[in-house]
Amino acid sequence: MDKAILTAHLKNELQREALKRSFADEACLQDFAQQVLVRFVQAQMEREPNTIELALIGDVIDVCVGFGPLAGLLADESITEIMVNRFDSIFIERAGKLSRSDLRFTDEAALHQVIERIVTPLGRRIDSAQPMVDARLPDGSRVNAVLAPLALQGSCLTIRKFARRGFRFADLVDSGLITTAASDYLIQMVQLRRNILVIGGTGTGKTTFLNILADHIPASQRVITIEDAAELRIEHDNLIGLEARTANAEGRGQITIRELLINALRMRPDRIIIGECRGAEALDMLQAMNTGHEGSFTTLHANSPREALQRLEVMVMLTGLELPLLAVRQQISSAVNVIVQVIRDVSGHRRVAAISELVGLEAMAYQMSPMFELRDNELRATGIQSEWR
Repeated sequence: MDKAILTAHLKNELQREALKRSFADEACLQDFAQQVLVRFVQAQMEREPNTIELALIGDVIDVCVGFGPLAGLLADESITEIMVNRFDSIFIERAGKLSRSDLRFTDEAALHQVIERIVTPLGRRIDSAQPMVDARLPDGSRVNAVLAPLALQGSCLTIRKFARRGFRFADLVDSGLITTAASDYLIQMVQLRRNILVIGGTGTGKTTFLNILADHIPASQRVITIEDAAELRIEHDNLIGLEARTANAEGRGQITIRELLINALRMRPDRIIIGECRGAEALDMLQAMNTGHEGSFTTLHANSPREALQRLEVMVMLTGLELPLLAVRQQISSAVNVIVQVIRDVSGHRRVAAISELVGLEAMAYQMSPMFELRDNELRATGIQSEWR
C-alpha cells in the first residue's frame, strides 16, 4: 500500500468529516484517523492490515494529525530534550549527551504545521505577527518555537521533555548527584520554612529541583505556584497553580508573573513558589518572603551564589522604583536564606555544586556561609555551623 495514497485518502476523509463533527481532543482525532485507514486498507486488500501496513498507517497518522517525525522521539523516555534546528536537522539529548537524529521533516511547511498543532490547542498563537512562543505539551513538556525569518536557517523548535516519574532526593543520592548529608540539610531547611533560591544555567535541572524540595512541604500548608509556562508537578493537597498569559492578536489580555504574584498574596498562601524570577516580580517576591510567606522558593539563572544576588539587585531595579542600593540589599539579605547551585558537569550529568546560607549584610557586603561545596567531584560539608540548625 502506497504511503501517498493513504495520506491523500486520510486528508480527504478528515476534511469531509470536519464538516459534520468536532473531535473532543487529539486522542479522539487519532482514533478516528486509525479507523479510517484500517477500513481503507481492508477494502483495498480484502483482508486485515499486516504488521508493515499497520506501521505505515501509524506513520501517516503522525504526519497528518500528529507530531510527524517527533512522535517516536516524544515516546522515547530515554530522551530528555528534542532540538529541531531546521526541518532537516534534529538533535536529541540522551543521558546528558547531544546527538543528531536521522529523522527529519519533509520540508519547512511540515515543521510549521507541527508547531501549530502543538500551540493552537493551548490557546497560544504563532504567526508572522507573533513569531515566537512558549508553550507546553499535555504531558507537561516545555516547548519553545521561533519562526523564520527570526530563525535565520528556518523555523526551529525545542522541546524539553517532562519526566513521567517524579524524582526524589533518594534518586539523586543513589545517582551520586547529592549526598545524604546535603539532602537531609535541605529537607530540614524546607521544614524550618527557610526561603530557598535555586540557581544554575539553562538545562541544569532547576525546576526539577524545585519539585523535589516541594515534596517536603507539610500537607497542612497552602501552596501557590506561579509560572510563565507551567512545568512544576507538585503533589500537594492544598495547591493552586497559576500561569502567566501572553497578549492576544490585538495586544491585549497579557497577565504577567508580577500581576499573578500580587494577586496570589490575597489568596492566603503559606508558601509561594515562582518557577523562575526574570524581572520586576523579584521585588514583590522578596517582599512576600519578608512578610509572612516564609519557606518560599524560586529559581534564577546564575553561575554562582554571589552572581545570583547581583542579578536579584538588577531585577529589583527593573521595577523603575528609585530604591537606594542599601535598601535593596537589606531586602535581599533578609529574604533569601539558602542558595542551592545546580550544574551540568562535563559528562552531562546534573548535580548540586554548592549550598550556601545568606546570613546577613555587613558594610554593604553580603555575608555568606558555604555549607556544602563540590570538591574533588564530591559534594562535601564545609563544617561551618548552620544559622538555623
